[in-house]
Amino acid sequence: MPASEASSVTTAERKNILLHTPLMALAVAAFGIGTSEFIIMGLLPNLADDFHVSIPRAGVLVTGYALSVTIGAPIVAIATARLERKLALLLLMGVFTLGNLACAVAPTYNLLFAARVLTALCHGAFFGIGSVVAANLVPRNQRAQAIALMFSGLTLANVLGVPAGTALGQAYGWRFAFWAIVPIGLIAAIAVFFLVPKQAAGSGSLLHEFRVLRKPQVLLVLAMSILTSASLFCVFTYIAPTLEAVTLVSPTPSPSRSCSSASASP
Repeated sequence: MPASEASSVTTAERKNILLHTPLMALAVAAFGIGTSEFIIMGLLPNLADDFHVSIPRAGVLVTGYALSVTIGAPIVAIATARLERKLALLLLMGVFTLGNLACAVAPTYNLLFAARVLTALCHGAFFGIGSVVAANLVPRNQRAQAIALMFSGLTLANVLGVPAGTALGQAYGWRFAFWAIVPIGLIAAIAVFFLVPKQAAGSGSLLHEFRVLRKPQVLLVLAMSILTSASLFCVFTYIAPTLEAVTLVSPTPSPSRSCSSASASP
């Protein structure tokens, strides 16, 4: 096949996969989950002030979420292994939406922590099941693109969702940021319900999959992922209080700055 024809075929395949509405439904769900995961980092000082706790204790909310993803994902995956995959995705989005609703109305720090742990339970399992569903929606030669398209929602969450949610939370209160995520979860669940076709549950044993951990190459990749994530979250978790302390820039103008601006105006 000539290079020009191969290029045109590749371009057509990319256009077709971008128009694949079930994949877009999964991407919307990934956008909501990603926004919910990272949005709390920019609101850490607000949470600390509201619940009268220290910044390090407020940071435990991020730790609890991460541990829930790490420990809860395999447990939830095993629990949903025999479910039809579309039903499993809908149940996970239901947990996600209820968890963010609980975060928005949590009256105490401990209840907010519990709500974050509940929300995180769906995180790893959704991306695991969603990747399989996305791969099965397209021909074999487009599976990598399909999975990448689903995870593009997670990328957009970091670029658009988290900054927008942080701005809303700083302007109207941190609870408003979680309220804004609830309709995203509902829209994602509706999109999955109407657009994603049913897929039979997997026939393999999940416990059998853990045998792959015996391979040194797999353990090396996992170690690299752990170290990368640890360094990333150590910085990002406390990015808001760090910027406020180092740059002395606050999301809300200080009284002294407001007074100086008022006196300088004619």
